[in-house]
Amino acid sequence: MTDEQTKNVETTASATTDKKGAKGRKKTKTKAKGVIPHGKAYIQATYNNTIVTLTDLNGNVLSWASAGAAGFKGPKKSTPYAASIVVRNAVDKASGYGLKDVNILVSGVGQGREGAIRAFQANNVGVLSIKDITPIPHNGCRPPRPRRV
Repeated sequence: MTDEQTKNVETTASATTDKKGAKGRKKTKTKAKGVIPHGKAYIQATYNNTIVTLTDLNGNVLSWASAGAAGFKGPKKSTPYAASIVVRNAVDKASGYGLKDVNILVSGVGQGREGAIRAFQANNVGVLSIKDITPIPHNGCRPPRPRRV
C-alpha cells in the first residue's frame, strides 16, 4: 500500500458486552477498509432475479445485492425497477471503500440488464466500460427429436 492509501485506511474495533456488563467484554479486530477507487461490477440478470456484485480489480468481493434480498417477490424480481434498487443497495454497502468508477460485466438475458447499467450512473458511480460475458454455446446440446403427432 502506498503512503496515501495508508493515511486513508479506516480501522474500527467493536466490543461485545455480556448481559452482566463490562466484565464480559471481548475485543475483536476488524479488517481495515482501504480506499478502492476503481472496481468491477458483475450484473447477473436472469429471467427470475437480478444479482449485482461489486469487486475490486483482483476480484475480491466488496458488496453484493439481489432483488430477492431487497424484498421483491415473484415476477417483480426481474424488473428494471428492481435492478435499480439492487444497484443502489450494493453501492450503499460499498460506500465505505470509496468506489468511484467501475467496469461493468453483464451476464444473462433478463429485463434488469439495462436498468442496472443506468442505475450505476444515477448513483454517482462512473462507468468505464460495459462488457457482455453471457455464455454462448458453440453448437451445444443435441436438440430433442421431432414430435410425432
